Amino acid sequence: MTLVDLYAAHAATGIRPGTLRVWLHRGKITHHGHDRHGRTLVDLEELPTATVNAA
Repeated sequence: MTLVDLYAAHAATGIRPGTLRVWLHRGKITHHGHDRHGRTLVDLEELPTATVNAA
Protein backbone atom coordinates (compact mmCIF):
# COMPACT_ATOMS: atom_id res chain seq x y z
CA MET A 1 0.00 0.00 0.00
CA THR A 2 1.45 3.34 -1.07
CA LEU A 3 -0.44 6.27 0.46
CA VAL A 4 -0.09 9.58 -1.36
CA ASP A 5 -2.01 12.86 -1.44
CA LEU A 6 -4.22 13.73 -4.42
CA TYR A 7 -1.57 15.89 -6.12
CA ALA A 8 1.09 13.17 -5.93
CA ALA A 9 -1.51 10.72 -7.25
CA HIS A 10 -2.14 13.11 -10.14
CA ALA A 11 1.59 13.29 -10.91
CA ALA A 12 1.87 9.49 -10.88
CA THR A 13 -1.30 8.61 -12.81
CA GLY A 14 -2.37 11.67 -14.78
CA ILE A 15 -5.82 11.64 -13.13
CA ARG A 16 -6.85 15.13 -12.04
CA PRO A 17 -7.26 15.78 -8.29
CA GLY A 18 -10.86 16.91 -8.85
CA THR A 19 -11.68 13.59 -10.50
CA LEU A 20 -10.11 11.75 -7.58
CA ARG A 21 -12.25 13.78 -5.15
CA VAL A 22 -15.39 12.81 -7.08
CA TRP A 23 -14.33 9.15 -7.02
CA LEU A 24 -13.79 9.40 -3.26
CA HIS A 25 -17.24 10.93 -2.78
CA ARG A 26 -18.86 8.20 -4.91
CA GLY A 27 -16.97 5.44 -3.11
CA LYS A 28 -15.06 4.32 -6.20
CA ILE A 29 -11.76 4.62 -4.31
CA THR A 30 -11.02 4.38 -0.59
CA HIS A 31 -10.17 7.34 1.64
CA HIS A 32 -7.18 6.56 3.88
CA GLY A 33 -7.23 9.56 6.20
CA HIS A 34 -5.21 12.76 6.04
CA ASP A 35 -1.53 13.62 6.27
CA ARG A 36 -0.18 16.04 8.87
CA HIS A 37 -1.01 18.96 6.55
CA GLY A 38 -4.65 17.91 6.20
CA ARG A 39 -4.35 16.56 2.65
CA THR A 40 -6.48 13.58 1.69
CA LEU A 41 -4.58 10.31 1.28
CA VAL A 42 -5.37 7.59 -1.26
CA ASP A 43 -3.72 4.28 -2.09
CA LEU A 44 -1.72 4.72 -5.30
CA GLU A 45 -2.01 1.01 -6.10
CA GLU A 46 -5.82 1.32 -6.12
CA LEU A 47 -5.78 3.86 -8.97
CA PRO A 48 -5.67 3.02 -12.66
CA THR A 49 -2.82 4.54 -14.64
CA ALA A 50 -4.04 6.93 -17.28
CA THR A 51 -2.56 6.59 -20.73
CA VAL A 52 -1.87 9.62 -22.85
CA ASN A 53 -2.68 9.19 -26.54
CA ALA A 54 -0.38 11.02 -28.90
CA ALA A 55 -2.39 12.90 -31.50
